[in-house]
Amino acid sequence: MSYQVLARKWRPATFADLSGQEHVVTALANALARGRLHHAYLLTGTRGVGKTTIARILAKCLNCVKGVTPEPCGVCPACKDIDAGRFVDLLELDAASHTGIDNMREILDNARYAPTAGRYKVYLIDEVHMLSKPAFNSMLKTLEEPPEHVRFVLATTDPQKIPVTVLSRCLQFNLKPLAPAVIVARLAHILREEGIAFDDGAVALIARAAQGSLRDGLSLLDQAIAFGGGAVDERVVRSMLGTVDREYVYRIADALAAGDGAALLAESDTLAERGLSSAMALDELASLFHRIAVAQVVPAAAAAFDDHERIAAYAGKLAPDAVQLHYQIATQGREDLPLAPDDATGMAMTLLRMLAFAPDGVRGESLPAQRTASVKPPAAPGSGVAAITPAAPAPPRAAAPVRDPIALPAESAAWPGFVAELKLTGMVAQLAAQTELKSIAGNALTLALPVAAKHLADKAYTDKLKAALEQATGRKLLLAFEVGAPVQASLAATEKREAAAAQAEREAQFRDEPFVRDLLARFDGQVKSDTIAPLARDADSK
Repeated sequence: MSYQVLARKWRPATFADLSGQEHVVTALANALARGRLHHAYLLTGTRGVGKTTIARILAKCLNCVKGVTPEPCGVCPACKDIDAGRFVDLLELDAASHTGIDNMREILDNARYAPTAGRYKVYLIDEVHMLSKPAFNSMLKTLEEPPEHVRFVLATTDPQKIPVTVLSRCLQFNLKPLAPAVIVARLAHILREEGIAFDDGAVALIARAAQGSLRDGLSLLDQAIAFGGGAVDERVVRSMLGTVDREYVYRIADALAAGDGAALLAESDTLAERGLSSAMALDELASLFHRIAVAQVVPAAAAAFDDHERIAAYAGKLAPDAVQLHYQIATQGREDLPLAPDDATGMAMTLLRMLAFAPDGVRGESLPAQRTASVKPPAAPGSGVAAITPAAPAPPRAAAPVRDPIALPAESAAWPGFVAELKLTGMVAQLAAQTELKSIAGNALTLALPVAAKHLADKAYTDKLKAALEQATGRKLLLAFEVGAPVQASLAATEKREAAAAQAEREAQFRDEPFVRDLLARFDGQVKSDTIAPLARDADSK
């Protein structure tokens, strides 16, 4: 007997067998139980989350010998034929390869005829977003007034490409990516039913690599069984996936806690020598910092982690702001890997960046004192494009008189006064005046910048502002700009409000002059506010 892959052998046959799509199953089951059948359903979601499976189960629910039911029997001819893929009244069309209007016309012409063997004709159109515009237009009339014996089930991974005229005629269900825990439970159940030995750690690795797709998880499981000679072993799965052993990221965390740059570079070299994925290593590292942050903020929740004892130890050794910054640098380093000369260099620079910008008192003494760079912390939701100063040495600057360091303000209201005290000039002064303090996390400083001033976020100006801030505060800083964020507490906004108030006061004084009042009354005159200005001697006295 030929072998059947796990994804096909274990395809759910009823709604009860489905994993992780309870919101869709509940809605469909209630509608079927009450006989409230819609003529067109749209199932959206990423690959391998159950779109086609739900469509086939729905076809069984509509055509089972029991009648329209949310629980088809699975043994009648209609149910068996649908499971076997040979039911004549279930017509499956791959829109990716049948995009034209002629294909759609053929389907719609056939829809007029009554079912051959079942109660309903069910048309399953997969990747429906691939249809051409004329094909969609030809569907509209049928979707709006379909024959009583026809039901359409449309499936897509990209609903944004479907015309709104089609969307409005469908009952839409969005299938979500499956959580790793859901995939772990399903894979473990299948392995037990198949009688295959497995490690919990190996199944967890496969579930994470599946990235929300149960079908991908089952394909990887098939591959792991073949690699492991009939067993699913964690060591074999790590080798197959190219994933990084947790001990590796633990050693990186130990080196960061100790401020040991040499150890970090050694771990980076080890990763390259073993041919492991830098991207996966940074994913593991970000996951580690996430668990540490959870342990620091919500200790009770950390008990669910399988490495909770080690996580608790790191939560005590690493400062919370350092953990947050390390997480940001790990995720940004993952994004920047394609831009690096090679993966090994990108990985090494990411680790060194974590050490270089660790908050004061967290990093060790092995780091040279004069090192500058910048990374991009994630922009706040709705803040627009983040302008950053990329990782590079600060530009050389002329020697300035040594002044006592100025403390960074703790709140936005104090930022304008702090900027004024910097005594900046030129375009850098304009840039600083337009900014508002959004947040300070360790050495990471985030400033808001209005859209009207986005031209000031040029690298030449941001580098100079960063250098001026570091000179004034005596600290090495990470500087990021949120372009488009609302700005109220900037020096420019403050000065504008003060100028407006002063002008309003001058206008009130002018209007209150007896001579002016008399002129306005005699000649029905009007005052042009923009012409009111203080006398030269008054301006000099101010």
